[in-house]
Amino acid sequence: MQEIDWCSLGFKYMDTACHIRYVWRDGAWDAGTLVEEPYLNLHIAASCVHYGQAAFEGLKAFRCKDGRIRVFRPQENARRMMDTARRTCMAEFPEALFMEAVRRVIRANEAYVPPYGTGGALYIRPLLIGTGAQIGVAPANEYTFIVLVIPVGPYYKGGLQPVKAFVFDEYDRAAPLGVGHVKVAGNYAASLYAHERAKQAGYPVELYLDAKEHRFVEEFATSNFIGITADGRYVTPESPSILPSVTNRTLMQIARDMGMPVEVRPVPFEEVASFAEVGACGTAVVVTPVCEIRRGGTVIRIGSETGCGPVLQKLYETVQGIQYAELPDAHGWCVEAL
Repeated sequence: MQEIDWCSLGFKYMDTACHIRYVWRDGAWDAGTLVEEPYLNLHIAASCVHYGQAAFEGLKAFRCKDGRIRVFRPQENARRMMDTARRTCMAEFPEALFMEAVRRVIRANEAYVPPYGTGGALYIRPLLIGTGAQIGVAPANEYTFIVLVIPVGPYYKGGLQPVKAFVFDEYDRAAPLGVGHVKVAGNYAASLYAHERAKQAGYPVELYLDAKEHRFVEEFATSNFIGITADGRYVTPESPSILPSVTNRTLMQIARDMGMPVEVRPVPFEEVASFAEVGACGTAVVVTPVCEIRRGGTVIRIGSETGCGPVLQKLYETVQGIQYAELPDAHGWCVEAL
């Protein structure tokens, strides 16, 4: 094992001891194998390459204050992956087998789980792809499920740093009746061009509006949208094209626990200017505060450019406290990994 500077970890790929791999043929999944080589020998006609049968998830395991390793809400990721598999006609990977795969790969890579106190975690990436040869447009007859793991550091060192977001009216992330609500690889391919354009203009993230009318907020390129009103309500958009974020569900529950009203509803773009705080939420960072949103000649400024608002800061600290076993896990979200 390579020597790792735990306090300098970023959020990028690193080889670890192994990944775990299962193959589905003739209607059944095999027993799974731990594989050291980080490569796939893929058929040139695999359906994931030609027809986009590819889905993935992202979750984390934490070495906690008591020394134990726990995974945060893995059942939710297992269920969401099954939803994605159904929508894309792939073989479903059962929840119980998903949990077994996650535990097996963590056990085999225990040395790569960052120590408590470094702010790091073991990022877990389940991947489901069609690997059977398929030239006609149809589901594959073979699927491969993989779980790879990577030690990662805190996304932001020195606190939550606000970012600026850009709205493109000429690009959409997902069609109204398409696959925006499931975690398929194609959704991210569709966002790459706009994402690169936003970065070149000095905006780390882009915000998408509904594809039908461009009137309502949907989500950021890789994260759900959160708005905190001046009177302390938690608002997040409702749309059939939005990916159901495990992090957003977590934050909504914590907000309710804190006594905050939670509203899941259509959010007109014009309402964004009235929010006291805006955040993008997802597995990598939990919450990213957004201090500015630009759409054409309109610039909306929210909160401070130098720090996170008090409500998002409290929500973030509560999630992190639960994940590292520094706060009580009242909802039973953390699952023992070993």
